[in-house]
Amino acid sequence: MTATGWFQIGLYLFVIVLVTKPMGVFMTRVFNREKNISHPIFVDRTLVYRLTGVDERREMRWTEYAIAMLLFSGVSMALLYIIERTQRWLPSIHRRFANVSRPLAFGRGLIHNKY
Repeated sequence: MTATGWFQIGLYLFVIVLVTKPMGVFMTRVFNREKNISHPIFVDRTLVYRLTGVDERREMRWTEYAIAMLLFSGVSMALLYIIERTQRWLPSIHRRFANVSRPLAFGRGLIHNKY
């Protein structure tokens, strides 16, 4: 391994150690609902909670959680499919990649590929 590689590993570990304590304090304050650095940004959560139907005083049942996870996964998969099928026309991609074919967008093309 080159010196640059070792430097990158060391820098990465240094940054991880550097942010561990501040992030731990921040997460503790968030989970204990204390004021923190992001409080002014997210102080009005009630509007978002009302729009999404969240009741923060009540725990979700396992069935509600399962339905929420399935819906989130379905929406994420549909969004990813749309991005893959229309990536040629997306404004943020500087290299104009071709749109992904239907079988590859669903991952089916990789299963039947013969080498």
